[in-house]
Amino acid sequence: MDKTAVNCFIMTMDLQQELNKNFGFDTFRKGQEEVITRVLQGKSSGAIFPTGAGKSLCYQLPAVLLPHLTLVVSPLLSLMKDQMDFLLSHNIRAARLDSTLNREEYNSIISRAQEGSLKILMISVERFKNERFRSQLRNMEISLLVIDEAHCISEWGHNFRPEYLRLPDYQKEFQIQNSLLLTATATKEVATDMKTKFNISDDNLITTGFYRKNLFLRVTPVEKEEKKQQLLTDLQNSGSDPTIVYVTLQKTAEDIASFLQSKNIPARSYHGGMKSEDRVSIQNKFMSGSLNCVVATIAFGMGIDKKDIRKVIHFDLPKSIENYSQEIGRSGRDGKDSLCIVYGDKSNLPVLENFIYGDTPEKSGIDFILRDIQNSQASWEVKLTGLSREANIKQLPLKTLLVYLSLKKIVKPLYSYFEEYTFKYLLEPNKIIDHFQGERKTFVEAIINNCHSKKVWTTMDIEGICSSYQTDRNRILKALDYFEEQRWIDLTAKQAVEVYEILPGNFHLEILTEELHKLFLEKEKTEINRIHKMISFFENNDCLSRELARYFGENLESTKCGHCSHCESGSVKLLETNREENPDFSLHIANLEELAKLLSPHDSIENISRYFCGINTPLFSRLRIKKTFGFASLEKYSYHDVRNWIKDYRPPEV
Repeated sequence: MDKTAVNCFIMTMDLQQELNKNFGFDTFRKGQEEVITRVLQGKSSGAIFPTGAGKSLCYQLPAVLLPHLTLVVSPLLSLMKDQMDFLLSHNIRAARLDSTLNREEYNSIISRAQEGSLKILMISVERFKNERFRSQLRNMEISLLVIDEAHCISEWGHNFRPEYLRLPDYQKEFQIQNSLLLTATATKEVATDMKTKFNISDDNLITTGFYRKNLFLRVTPVEKEEKKQQLLTDLQNSGSDPTIVYVTLQKTAEDIASFLQSKNIPARSYHGGMKSEDRVSIQNKFMSGSLNCVVATIAFGMGIDKKDIRKVIHFDLPKSIENYSQEIGRSGRDGKDSLCIVYGDKSNLPVLENFIYGDTPEKSGIDFILRDIQNSQASWEVKLTGLSREANIKQLPLKTLLVYLSLKKIVKPLYSYFEEYTFKYLLEPNKIIDHFQGERKTFVEAIINNCHSKKVWTTMDIEGICSSYQTDRNRILKALDYFEEQRWIDLTAKQAVEVYEILPGNFHLEILTEELHKLFLEKEKTEINRIHKMISFFENNDCLSRELARYFGENLESTKCGHCSHCESGSVKLLETNREENPDFSLHIANLEELAKLLSPHDSIENISRYFCGINTPLFSRLRIKKTFGFASLEKYSYHDVRNWIKDYRPPEV
């Protein structure tokens, strides 16, 4: 259907009637109809709505009405799950691809998408790098690309995901004409970044504002030692109101949940270190109302559409104003009054900062990667886990570094593939060959003759097949998919490898290392400033609701909202931690000297500082020294204080 036909279709369509028929809603929420109309007119668009304001409907209704598949990119499994549950409950033909699927389920979804019987397919951004999926995607007709949590595409955003930067290129590569960007947290800088990268005009970016009149924002200064009792009091006063308590660390979540249970409050902890099935169980109980209090890290909450959450309590300071806005936005989605409390002490400030410092690579790690590129030929193949260990750079900043190298035209991402394909024969090899005739039979023989079988599993020599039969990987993978669809083999893939083209032109190793390191230092500075902007926001001498809206570019007419702690009782100061102003680090000198010997030749000031501050690195995991001695023994102190002490002490080994 071309754009002229689509526009005629829109002009004659009663969108409100379609809304009611497909989803049972009588009216659109603010901004929804404007976005949906633009999408159906074939215009790339964006929706910046508050958390809980109905962004998802902006793609869900068009997906039903557009002629082909709507492809939704989402950063988290939990986001996909809740949206899928909603769609399936309304008989919308939707599916998601994730690691929980078995082979039969995956193949069934791909078949439905290729034959046009699916309306919505949800994937993670990483799926675009998968060699098999890329091949399968070329056989799908797609009307719309939807980017959920679209602020992740911006380095100015609070949750930058390097893989998101490649989405505009994927859109062009797979010839998807239109896109829709959705987010709840976008400052002016982030919104501009989103528009620019996806070529969205100002008229097609719809912002409805961030102010929520039903949320009471309270900042309560509390001493660290008294926070548990304060939490207990707040929960006892509210009976069984559905509540999320946010903390920074996994161990804090478990500790607080145990404390509440000991006081006869049935709370459960939730964090990324738990088994997937346990997290799913807790989330389902919270959604159903059989569990009313969850003590969680920020791993909990994204995509959860529970309308009656009455309290969101930040036991620890949130990571940023954006995180705060997103997390309190999960309360009061039914429009009823809800309470959002921050316990105002700075005890976890070093922990928040240390997360950031731990993501800044050392120059030596950047130098290692650049030398690896220089020593490669026309292409450069990367196994992220192995390269992360060798360069001592965490995987997320490593992905960011790879994006920087791409933007600087040092390398160009091509594709990713699995280094090893193995399978179990479900049908004898000769019988598989007998299903084919002529050239196709010869091709299948070449595949099977280049396989090496053991007792159960068979390993493929793809390079051997390519050279002996003069074919390409894509045809081989299509054959494997076909074999599996026919239930002739049970296929698995291992060892993901990312392939980059090394672009023409030389670079000066030392100069580029310095440039890239400065980029990470600037990013570090931006993220640290984001924390301190948040503290200034909580302590500011103005209405909290007004200041929160202003941060996201919305100016409220009223100078006071009347439903925040500032309007109620004035500004506050967050309580400082009881920490020594001039700590005696000399007590740790013996551990420092022993650690330097243990880390040698990687005994840099940064590595030693990170060890004492409890900042894990690939090196510490590789050496298995986290439980040796002294790890995190100085985590309550700022990274800079610890680093300066180590730098000034200068033991002989460092």
